Amino acid sequence: MKKNPDRPPPATGNSFLSSLRTRFSRLFRQRPRERGDLVEMVRDAEGEHVIDLDTAGMMEGALMVSELKVRDIMVPRSEMVFIESEQTPKEFLPAVIESAHSRFPVVDMKHEKVLGILLAKDLLPLAADPGHPFEIREVLRPAVFVPESKRLNILLREFRLSRNHLAIVVDEYGAIAGLVSIEDVLEQIVGEIDDEYDVDDELFIRQHRANRFTVKARTPIEHFNEFFDSRLPDGDYDTIGGLVVHHFGRVPERGDEVDFAGFNFKVLRADRRRAHLLRVMRQTATDSTPVDDDG
Repeated sequence: MKKNPDRPPPATGNSFLSSLRTRFSRLFRQRPRERGDLVEMVRDAEGEHVIDLDTAGMMEGALMVSELKVRDIMVPRSEMVFIESEQTPKEFLPAVIESAHSRFPVVDMKHEKVLGILLAKDLLPLAADPGHPFEIREVLRPAVFVPESKRLNILLREFRLSRNHLAIVVDEYGAIAGLVSIEDVLEQIVGEIDDEYDVDDELFIRQHRANRFTVKARTPIEHFNEFFDSRLPDGDYDTIGGLVVHHFGRVPERGDEVDFAGFNFKVLRADRRRAHLLRVMRQTATDSTPVDDDG
């Protein structure tokens, strides 16, 4: 049988790294001229089984981070958990416990100015001694402010250099627009990050904030409707992923968004065949749209 000169020899033993370099060299033979070319190369590498699907997703996410801005991922002001500077621990502790966050913006009584950030760990003396004298202004950490237009790759670098984990987002007039955490940025690269407060992985839907949910694409529509008290049609599609793909009219890519039936669906994880993980947020009555008659 005639040998193919373009095909590398089988990778065995110490030749594995050499084979890997050869395969990458073949895939990346053409010099990329823009970021989209690099994304295509990563997808080609995954298709050739040079890298696995999760690695390809992280590489693609790292490339796309420089195209996203803070406004694309921030928690809007309406969903922020504030602590008022004049509140007593008895007044704000229920909100701290319910939200299970580790950092809280402390604002003035009019909610117009952020005075600093309260760390949940600074409340530990109250757990040991509820009568412990506590003055919130004495334990505040300085707040970091960033504009909505800041790119995520720059924000991530600033987070690393300053060792901050949270920033307050301000609009063009300097008013509070929302907040963004280092976890929010990293999730754009590695996907949704579970922590000790996330529900069991066997469940289809997990709630992260008041109006932010992570939903597996294979969630049955019937289960979705029961959870959200919605009425999405389940005649033609069994899963929420199938219905979302129908509304895209194609297999969506990571980061794609679509609005219908009063929800915003954003694809958090997908490959070239199907969506895997969705972020779901309820829309307000003014910007929701009805379900099409054909489902």
